[in-house]
Amino acid sequence: MSIRKRLSSEESRAAALEAARALLIETGPQAVTLKAVATRIGRTHANLLHHFGSASGLHKSLAAYLAGTVRASILDAVRATQSGSGGPRAVVDLVFDAFGREGGGALAGWMLLTGNEDALDPIVTTIHQLVHELSPGHNVDGEPMLMHQDTLLLVLLALGDSLMGERLTSALLLPRSEARVLAERILTESLVRAGFRESA
Repeated sequence: MSIRKRLSSEESRAAALEAARALLIETGPQAVTLKAVATRIGRTHANLLHHFGSASGLHKSLAAYLAGTVRASILDAVRATQSGSGGPRAVVDLVFDAFGREGGGALAGWMLLTGNEDALDPIVTTIHQLVHELSPGHNVDGEPMLMHQDTLLLVLLALGDSLMGERLTSALLLPRSEARVLAERILTESLVRAGFRESA
């Protein structure tokens, strides 16, 4: 007779989110269902309903989980770049990986297609908080909001690349990493304008 380990509510929720993340990366967003996640962690459908309320609730929690797992890394990389101890490419790679390899882009596309746009709120909120933490007071009238503009470009490039970058670069006979190279160039030029880096 097998005895299933009893998990606390927090442990059970964390296990479910990690399983949902794994399903997202392995199979795609359409595979992230309450039943699939419950099966993967050896719990019941009712147990998942208790934690997330619905499939929509699971997706929103997954978006928040993904945003939270990359936020600290991006913050550290940006600060290292601004201090000169890191490079813009590290920031670019983290953002592109969050939307590509980590499944953020696929999840965003799926949520938009299924009319569950509010599931993207945690990602948007995290980006908003990150930008304001990195550039407090940089929204004064008449002063360009460089960090906001860079973030918009970087996120849109990373999102687009995650959804169709492979096919598009192939069709245009460009290297697969071309969008990252362009993003790095834009970020480097912005750091020069902001005085964080000297012109090459």
